[in-house]
Amino acid sequence: MGRRAEPCAHCVCRQPVHSSGAWQVQSAAHMLLGRFHLHAACIPFVQTARCYARPVRRKRKDIPSHLDDLPPTMLKKDYANVPIINSVDDVVKRLLSLEMASQKEKMKIKTQQLVEKVRRSPNDNGSFEVQVAMLTAKIRTYEEHLQRHPKDKNNRRRMLMAIDRRKKLLSYLRRVRYDTFENTCKQLNIQYTLPPPYCRRITKRWVVKKAFCRKVFEEVRKLKAPERLKQRREWQARARAAKEKEAQREGTAV
Repeated sequence: MGRRAEPCAHCVCRQPVHSSGAWQVQSAAHMLLGRFHLHAACIPFVQTARCYARPVRRKRKDIPSHLDDLPPTMLKKDYANVPIINSVDDVVKRLLSLEMASQKEKMKIKTQQLVEKVRRSPNDNGSFEVQVAMLTAKIRTYEEHLQRHPKDKNNRRRMLMAIDRRKKLLSYLRRVRYDTFENTCKQLNIQYTLPPPYCRRITKRWVVKKAFCRKVFEEVRKLKAPERLKQRREWQARARAAKEKEAQREGTAV
């Protein structure tokens, strides 16, 4: 004989369920719909969960970097001028080259290359042009990082601070040494745009206040109009009297 069907004790519909398979049905349906106390057989679209869907992995976009032009065979900055480096094995050279280097070490070489383009002399390490070159390398690194991680607000703030600092240095160079400013922008491939004139943010409150001030100014001007007209006539009368006196003096002198 078959096993006796028992009604579901947790369900409102009281559908019969075999006691042997109660755990299989109730484990999925009652966990999902335990709040409403519904049976799995009552809702056809609810099925026992067999497996979980894998999340779709998005392919990362190939973002061009300003460090791509560095050759991988170039040695790191700390080992470039070592005299013994030519007699070292190829494996050691590869370990000390940019192929195995971190982004920080590549940034050192890139910054040095940009500084060499604009520095005034071999010992120049702190002029305005050198500071602009160092800030430019930082800003480009921050831009690449924010393209991959757009929600990184801390680095976005640092990038904006570096951009403001570079703008101040470039505006000073443009005001004091224009030829150096042009050369710096050309060598570092910087597109300098003039800062916009002062413009206030127009709000509803500002518009109402401006209209009220203008209305008050016009009313005061109307009230002071007779007094101003009187003063103007007095000035004209004084000027006319002074001209008549000068004419009389010239006539008596002749």
